[in-house]
This record gives sequence, structure tokens and C-alpha cells, in this order.
Amino acid sequence: MSSCQSLPRFVQLAQAISSSATQLHEILLAKHLPFPTFDEDDAFQMPKEASKVQDVLIDAAAELHDLLLDPITLIHHYGTYINMISFQAIARFRIANMIPANGQASYEEVAQQTCFTEPVLRRMLQAAMAMRIFREPEPGMVAHTKVSKLLTDPRMNDWLAIPTEEGWPAASKTVSAYEKWPGSEEPNESGFSLANNTSDAMYNCITSPPERAQRFANFMRVTASSYDYDPVHVVNNYDWESLGAATVVDVGGSQGHIAIQLAKHFSNLKILVQDIESVVANADSRVPEEFKQRVRFEAHDFFQPQAVAAEVFFLRLVLHNWPDKYAVRILRALIPALNHGSRVIIMEICMKERGVLPLWKEKLVRKMDMMMGVLLNARERTFGEWKALLTHADPRFILKEVIEPQNSYLALIDIRWNDPQSH
Repeated sequence: MSSCQSLPRFVQLAQAISSSATQLHEILLAKHLPFPTFDEDDAFQMPKEASKVQDVLIDAAAELHDLLLDPITLIHHYGTYINMISFQAIARFRIANMIPANGQASYEEVAQQTCFTEPVLRRMLQAAMAMRIFREPEPGMVAHTKVSKLLTDPRMNDWLAIPTEEGWPAASKTVSAYEKWPGSEEPNESGFSLANNTSDAMYNCITSPPERAQRFANFMRVTASSYDYDPVHVVNNYDWESLGAATVVDVGGSQGHIAIQLAKHFSNLKILVQDIESVVANADSRVPEEFKQRVRFEAHDFFQPQAVAAEVFFLRLVLHNWPDKYAVRILRALIPALNHGSRVIIMEICMKERGVLPLWKEKLVRKMDMMMGVLLNARERTFGEWKALLTHADPRFILKEVIEPQNSYLALIDIRWNDPQSH
């Protein structure tokens, strides 16, 4: 047994943390980058070159933390429903905007702008401070950290509000939903449905009142704006140029943010964006003038047969919103427009088997998978589950390749239609 292997696990972890921290320090120095802090004006971003070091540091630090806790304390640590109370208060009352930038406010001053008494407000914010949200620069006063400062942006505040106002109540009803509707493949038989006492699926329910719809729209915009979901991964990781003069149908493509990026980088492509009428109405007004001839919009229900002939059908973050029963229907609806060799490119999470990803990244993917179940009775899928879904839809869907861009949650799943008899 080597000396390293003979060391207790907590010492091995401490050594890994020390070694990786030194490596990160050297990378940041070499690139003349700032070091991470919790200061409210901190602008640190982890460089791509440090991603593997980041994985080791976060996983080792988290394992060391968990290892040194007794089992009951560890379970209590991961039982995060209590955290949601502070999050809900901060988001609902927009407390981050009550603290001046690079300044401070008293608990009493903040409490007067909410429904809380000063002692209750203090408890709420001090619980948040234990999670690095706000800080107490001196007794009785509240100031920002970089985390709370982020929440002064109304879109970020809405991003926090969705888990507390929509996700939290739905999550508490999810086990009951599975119990009430075992094996269900209906999107309106979910924790969200029970929590809202509705027979509608989430997307039908969340559109009113207008402020609720706006809050959800901001949540989606913030999520889509992170680098993990950036359109750059679509542009840089598929050989669009090799298609020649081709038409791409962006199925469920919203208001065309991906289509515009494809048109910008690939002059050989014409892109038709399809979505429901209310989404694509006036969407062409957002398209830069130089791309209007190559980016068009059409109202289309993706459960209905596809009538547009194209070389590529592109579905990004569509199928994970639906249980298998409905995902199969969406795929089958493409068949009338497919020729032999037609491409269907699905951009979604392709979940790894346990233990493949760094644990901190796996936690994020597992949370996404659970969230889809909570809200829509849907799920993320593994490579094997994608293959099974395609075969179930039609054996002529052939999964050619899964492309996994670095630092992206989403994979490009490249599928070909294999039917020599099709025109």
C-alpha cells in the first residue's frame, strides 16, 4: 500500500485541496485575473483553463465537509426546505434593492419596507447570511455580498422567486402526485398540478396573471443566459457549414435567438422558426435586418404533422418538457417531412451514469431532472434512454452521434432518418 493510500481520507482530501488551490492560484496569476471573493463588486469568473482544477477543488472540499459531519447533521444539512423561507422573503419583497450599493442599511430600516417586524426580518437575513447572501458589516447593519448584489437585477430576483413561489410548493406535493398517479405520463399529473389544484399542465397554468407569466419569463431568460446554455455551443460544435445550402427548421424555437446566431455565422443556412402563434407573433421584429431573408417564423403545433421539407429539424430543450408518451408524438410528427438521410438534431441534457461527472456537476443535473418531474411529470434522459425513445418513436431514427461541448449542460444528439424508400 502506498503512503498516499495509507493516509486517512480526510488527509487525502486536504492534500487534494491544497494542491489544486495552488494550481488555481498559478493559473489566475498567469492570466492576470482577480481572485474570487464575496465582495459585492467581485467580478471573478473561473477561466476555462481551470475547469478541471475547479472540479477537484469543489468536490474535495464538499466531500471533506460532508465527511466531518455526523450522519444526522449531514441529513439536516441537505434538508434545505428551511433555506427556502429566507429565499422567499428576499425575492417576494425585493429586499436586495433595499440595501444601497457599497453601503448599508439597518435591520429596522429594511423591516419597515416589508411586513416583518425587525426581529423576524433579522432572523430571515441572518439565516441568508449563513449562506453568503448579504453580510453584517457591523452589529445591526446589512450590506451586500456579490450574491445578494446580483439579486438587485429584477430578472435575477424573479429567477430566485420561481423556485420559492412555484417550485417549493410543487416539490412538497411531488411524492403525493406519484402516489396518486403511479406510472403516469400526463404532464398535468404532477406535484405542480396538486399544489395548484389544477387539471392544467404547468405551461397552461403559469401564463396568468400577467405578473406570474413575466416572472417565469424572466426565470427562463436568466437560465438561458448562463454560459452553460449559451448559443455559442450550437454554433461551435456542429459542422453546419458542411450542409451546404440547407434549410433548418427550429422546432419550438421561441423567438429565434438560436436561429439568429446560426444565420449570423452560416450564410449557407435558411432557418424557419416554428412555435405556437402567441410566441412567434411579431417575433420577426427582433431579427436584424441583414438576416430577415434567411430567418422566418411560422406558427406550428409540434404535435401536428410536419409539412415543411428541410435538411435539418432542430429541437432544443423541447423533449425534456414532456413525458415519453408525448416526446414520441413530437418525433413521429416529423416523419411526413423526412427524406432518407434527413437530420434531426436534439439539443438536450444527455445524463451520465452515476460517478462519471464531478459530483458538484452531477448534483446540478440531478436537480434539473427532479425539477422536470416536479413541474411537468417529465425528465432528463440518459444516452440509453434517448436511444430507447427514438426506437419507440420509429426504428428508422438512427442515433449517429452525441456531441458534448465543453462547459455546456446540453449535448447535441445527431440523428439520421434511415429509410431508402422515402422520397
